[in-house]
Amino acid sequence: MDAQSLLASASINIGLAFVVLSLFSVLKKQPSSALIYYARRLSKQELISFPPLFTLYRFIPSVSWIGRALLLSDDEILQACGLDALVVIRLFKFGINFFVPCSVVGLFILLPVNYTSRHGTSRSKSSPSMDAFTISNVETGSDRLWVHFCCLYFTTFYGLYLLYQEYEWLLERRHQHLCNIRHRPDQFTVLVREIPYCSEHEAHSCSVEHFFSKYHPYTYESCQIVYDGQKLQALLRQASAMAKKIEHLKQRPISDNPRNLYIILNMFREKIEKIEKYEERLEDLCCKIRHLQSENMLKLKELPVALVSFKSRWGATLAAQTRQHVHPLLWVTQVAPEPRDVIWDNLYIPYRHVAAHKIGVFVAVTVFTVFFAIPVTAVQGLVQFDKIKKWFPPARAVQIIPGLNSILTGYLPSVFLNSCIYVVPYVMLAMAGLGGFISISKKEIKTCSMVFYFLVGNVFFLSLLSGSLLNQIGESFTHPRDFPAHLASAVSAQADFFITYILTDGLSGFSLEILQSGLLILHFGGACLLCRRPRKKPYVYSLQFYRVIPIVSVAILIGMVYAVVAPLLLPFLIVYFFLGYVVYANQIQDVYVTIYETCGQYWPHIHHYILISIVLMQITMIGLFGVKSKPAASILTIPLLLGTVLFNEYCKIRFLPAFHVHSVQSAMEKDELDEMVSMTESRESPIDAYCQPCLRAVDIISEEIGTTQPLVSSA
Repeated sequence: MDAQSLLASASINIGLAFVVLSLFSVLKKQPSSALIYYARRLSKQELISFPPLFTLYRFIPSVSWIGRALLLSDDEILQACGLDALVVIRLFKFGINFFVPCSVVGLFILLPVNYTSRHGTSRSKSSPSMDAFTISNVETGSDRLWVHFCCLYFTTFYGLYLLYQEYEWLLERRHQHLCNIRHRPDQFTVLVREIPYCSEHEAHSCSVEHFFSKYHPYTYESCQIVYDGQKLQALLRQASAMAKKIEHLKQRPISDNPRNLYIILNMFREKIEKIEKYEERLEDLCCKIRHLQSENMLKLKELPVALVSFKSRWGATLAAQTRQHVHPLLWVTQVAPEPRDVIWDNLYIPYRHVAAHKIGVFVAVTVFTVFFAIPVTAVQGLVQFDKIKKWFPPARAVQIIPGLNSILTGYLPSVFLNSCIYVVPYVMLAMAGLGGFISISKKEIKTCSMVFYFLVGNVFFLSLLSGSLLNQIGESFTHPRDFPAHLASAVSAQADFFITYILTDGLSGFSLEILQSGLLILHFGGACLLCRRPRKKPYVYSLQFYRVIPIVSVAILIGMVYAVVAPLLLPFLIVYFFLGYVVYANQIQDVYVTIYETCGQYWPHIHHYILISIVLMQITMIGLFGVKSKPAASILTIPLLLGTVLFNEYCKIRFLPAFHVHSVQSAMEKDELDEMVSMTESRESPIDAYCQPCLRAVDIISEEIGTTQPLVSSA
């Protein structure tokens, strides 16, 4: 890719981001868009004020939302959306804190060293590519490579320092947050699976009662057996659909022509008859549901799964984290997820079959990853279009239209790649749903890892390999002796492609994220084109951790690998993380709601992703120092690699257990605090909180949420 293609990509992305962000800043000030851009605040019944209607400020773009997002403190995020949302914001802050000093070092030290190399200056004059600014421009065996070696050590130590500080800070926040939410029912509840069947009473529930009353006599409180509610759920769905039909019929006008009284009376009679007919069916369905919810019928649907509640957190912690039986597949206990986080359908899967489900998911993800290599290779074909024109002369017809070649090689590849990547997190989430995870949070955490490794394999490695391969087809036959050097410089050769990838993913991707274009089309298009009634409920959605975290982590990986190789990429990454920070700070503050709270369990995975990035950076530099005939630098980089691995092991010992295991000391302290403030009676009963959806009282027609217009006012 040449400089013109890179400039074309930057111009298009900057222009698109400016237009989209300007449109968003105007729409955010309109009351008609409040259901989209203030969904979280409206769902919390917060008052929203807008500028007066007949003012110019309301219809011109502004940057006030950026200042409001920057002023948002960590405590406000923690209070509004929990520690998981704060982890996402801290990830963007980590990117800014890491790449700002690295950019200073790269632009003022590495960039002049690369550009002024005697071997590269003569070559760069005749070549319009970006190689003159990368390490590939430094001649083989040059002592200038020691500058890169020193910068590699600085980058590694600074990255590890930030990681340690962030881990320690989040661990302290996690401990405080767990104390603040100490009355959640999941802290008193244990999920038990593979419960033996009691042949005497022909039920699983009595086995739970006998077992925990005997082995946990002082802390056991009660239990809630889990039932197979698939048939009940099907009937509830049918009843809900029937109730919606009745509601729609009641609200639909009888006739558009009020002059013909006879026709109106006939239509009114037909409407009443339909409503009565649907109400009879609905009543029959409700009777069937109540019958299946009776105690005798439920006893036949018992599963070997139960939610056991304890009188204290200390008792629940001991029961969840100790082995209950000699046989490892009997009485399997674990900390229960919070009630809103439970995936009830996956509790129907026998615990013995969960391993087979996970293996099936692994195979499916592998196949999907292999087939995704096709669009990535096609993208690199566009990037290396100049090479393709040499092998396939008819492709030179593209040069007839001025500027088309720059757009084709600079902008379209990154757009095509990002468009394909957009569906990947949702496909992975669907696959992870088949893995038997018992909670939404565990399913999404697993999806994060699947998406991250998928992107590392396809976006990073495959882009390097396919781009290098297309280069070698033309270069190797003319200069066969240079084949190892060309292959080793594949990383620096693809720097310009990753700049366009970061630009498109950041400027265009974050801009479209904050605009919520899909919801805009649904909201205004449905009202105007489909003549639907104005919606009164806000568009409430949760933050998609499984989409944000892996993509941002891959951007950090790309930046770390290129921090020493091609420092020109780093300023683009600063813009990427700054824009991502203000966008998601705004979204967390106004748009997204919290559907579960893991208290920061995403961070250990993010820590692992960043350490992988640091290791890849070091391995890349070991190879490049070897190709550049600096074996001493390669050898001296190996201790740095080993030190990074040892740092990872230390963090596993120092921090990781606190994110996965609850300490008995902390549980006891919370119990003692409850006794001191006499708050034990105020907590919600765990059994009531963990009532299965299919066992709740039949309430088909839910009350509509009041209009949000009183919450929307003009200041």
